[in-house]
This record gives sequence, C-alpha cells and structure tokens, in this order.
Amino acid sequence: MVAIDVDFEVFKALTARRTTELDTYNDVIRRLLMLNPTSTSGDIRAENGCVMRGVRFPEGTLFSVTYKGRTFEGSVRNGVWTGSDGVTYASPSRAAHAVTGNNVNGWRFWLAKRPDDTDWKRLDEYR
Repeated sequence: MVAIDVDFEVFKALTARRTTELDTYNDVIRRLLMLNPTSTSGDIRAENGCVMRGVRFPEGTLFSVTYKGRTFEGSVRNGVWTGSDGVTYASPSRAAHAVTGNNVNGWRFWLAKRPDDTDWKRLDEYR
C-alpha cells in the first residue's frame, strides 16, 4: 500500500464524503475518480431492499423513533433508507443525526419493522 500526504482541508473534505463509518478514504477517492469499488464494505443496495452492516432490510421496512415528543419515520424505498420527507440516508446514525442534531448510535436509536414482522425492534436486535 502506498501512503499519500494530504492537507487538513482535503482530509476534512474526504471525511465529509464518507457515507458510513465503514466507508474508507480509498472508497471515497475511488468514487471521486469514478473507479469501480473494490469491495462492498459499508451500506449497499440489495435487490428488493438494502444491507447495512451485514443486516438486510427488505423493501418496505419501516423505521420509527419518538424524540422529544415528536415521531420521526422512514422506510426502505428503492434500496435506500428514505425519511418521510424524502431525504435519503446512508446509515441509521446519519438519520439519527438529522433528527437530533447530535452524533447518535442509530442502531440503538431507531426501531424497525420489516414487512413480515409483527413487532417493532431496535435495529441493534437484528445484528
């Protein structure tokens, strides 16, 4: 592996373009250079749903949380997590940050209900 030096501003820009905590700087640079990805680390689209950290959420999976008296919802649509406002999120933690304005472990924050489930579960129960 070859190391390259970048200044802090470039480092910050690359960090901002990471889609998940598993997204590497190499992954970001490959996307910017329009090269094929080398692996499927991080969040990926899956046929009829999405896979986040190895957990498959089928199309139509619902997400919900009540925060400060307000209920926030989302679902898996077209292979990505989509909020009720139409905004897409690369990870549960990014969606939780949009709700709280703080860094939050989205796997402990959100509840999910897959299409075949009868009950809501915290996301981390699926791992």
